[in-house]
Amino acid sequence: MTGILRKLGQRLRAARRSEAGNATVEFVIVFPIFMMIFFQSFEAGWLMVRDTMLERALDLTVRDLRLGHMTDPTNATIRSEICTYTTVIADCNNSVMVELTPVDTGTWAMPSNAATCVNRGATVQPVTTVQQGVSDQMMLIRVCAIIDPLFPGTKWGLNLPVDSTGGYALIATTAFVNEPT
Repeated sequence: MTGILRKLGQRLRAARRSEAGNATVEFVIVFPIFMMIFFQSFEAGWLMVRDTMLERALDLTVRDLRLGHMTDPTNATIRSEICTYTTVIADCNNSVMVELTPVDTGTWAMPSNAATCVNRGATVQPVTTVQQGVSDQMMLIRVCAIIDPLFPGTKWGLNLPVDSTGGYALIATTAFVNEPT
């Protein structure tokens, strides 16, 4: 019996001194960290592409508004125009909310800072205003798009504010003056 215990003890000491498998342990510890950094970097890059394309779509839509190419704009027509110009937002018509309000240049009273976004968890959506304004009036237009992350686990590392469905909000804002008639 003591011979068996002695052989077992020798094998345990040899296994403890052995360095085989050290690279595997380091790999198991370090690889997930590097992959999370990679996924977060890719998510941040894709977020910037979507944000840039939303800003560009808003600028092109505002150009059409200013030049009078859109007669009697409504929330749906402005949203449709924005979705036509941007192709990187999935289900654009259902995930974008548009708000168009006049700005009083006498007091420069701006609308609240919080942009109204689509609530994908509710059956009834929030109401936003689309007011055309009059000639030579300054208008503020805000667009909020709810975007699903490519890698859902990266939202915590990027510290993105998310809604109840796990999507994050991209907000684009611009101002323009209605052309005189």
